Amino acid sequence: MEKAKVYFTDWRVPVGMSQLMKLRSLCMAAGIKTIDMDGKFVAIKMHFGELGNMAFLRPQYAKVIADLVKEQGGRPFLTDCNTLYPGSRKHALEHLDCANLNGFNTVTTGCQILIGDGLRGTDEVEVPVRNGEYVKAAKIGRAIMDADIFISLAHFKGHEATGFGGAIKNIGMGCGSRAGKMEQHSSGKCVVNAELCRGCRKCAKNCGSHAIRYENNKAFIDPAVCAGCGRCIGACSFDAISNEQWDANDLLDRKMAEYAQAVCQDRPCFHVNLVRDISPNCDCHGENDAPILPDVGMFASFDPVALDQACADACLKMTPIRNSQLGDHLAQEGWEHHHDHFLDSNPNICWKETLEHAEKIGMGTRDYELVKLK
Repeated sequence: MEKAKVYFTDWRVPVGMSQLMKLRSLCMAAGIKTIDMDGKFVAIKMHFGELGNMAFLRPQYAKVIADLVKEQGGRPFLTDCNTLYPGSRKHALEHLDCANLNGFNTVTTGCQILIGDGLRGTDEVEVPVRNGEYVKAAKIGRAIMDADIFISLAHFKGHEATGFGGAIKNIGMGCGSRAGKMEQHSSGKCVVNAELCRGCRKCAKNCGSHAIRYENNKAFIDPAVCAGCGRCIGACSFDAISNEQWDANDLLDRKMAEYAQAVCQDRPCFHVNLVRDISPNCDCHGENDAPILPDVGMFASFDPVALDQACADACLKMTPIRNSQLGDHLAQEGWEHHHDHFLDSNPNICWKETLEHAEKIGMGTRDYELVKLK
């Protein structure tokens, strides 16, 4: 397979130019206007951010993409699917309220907002996965699959279960219906080391399935109820929670890649990653810790695998921010340095599995040419 082209520009702008203008120029240079959008529905998949989180992408970035689509005669809409965990996006009404409170509406984005899997997260289409090894038919939000063209606009950041969240996470996990998210997360169950548990109850507040109760002020996770979503792992400050199946995150990464394949196969797709406010955990959290790395820039490509690989490579070259989760870990006496910023930030993850499997099933290539723009 030939090298994929990934287009990149940093966040610097001279007086008289804005970062939004830069994003527009980047997308045009990467070839977004080569897609025939005339009269076609165009799904722009992004994350509206959990209430209380401030690391999610601003709606003005979405408007840049929506305006480009409209210039080409397309009919854009912003979309995301409902969450598996409680939070403020568990059904379409709360999800739309959350989006509005976080600044996403028809004025700020220039297009309508549709929740991809409907009111209750059950409006889905089963899509056969080309070359799927773990998922034969992915459960994808119907509105997303009804679109003629698909665009991913992702906030590239750390993640407590997958290492980082970029294009493939935005597509694969983000476009899964509630049942689809369950299928991806169901590889293993979480368990508590009672000796490390402090009884702070942060895990229970973040549990995606109400599976945690307390016995003698120690957390206990009911395996019959646990969905294996891993939010409790990211919530625990004392490393008291882990996944009992050692390769569960490997399987999550591979299933997620196969879900992304189902979304993208057989129609035009374009992908943008904005690498800034690189928080250690997902934007699904109702908070965001300090960034673990400095802002990097904007990336765009027709190949989501090459795009995520380029973003990861760029992040690995950055100097960790000292006052951050990553910086705290690296400063610990006796810390086993992995020389991998994502792994040193969240030691239970294995992010390379996502890209390796996505390449294996034919979604794209990890081999890329980086085209730098001013």
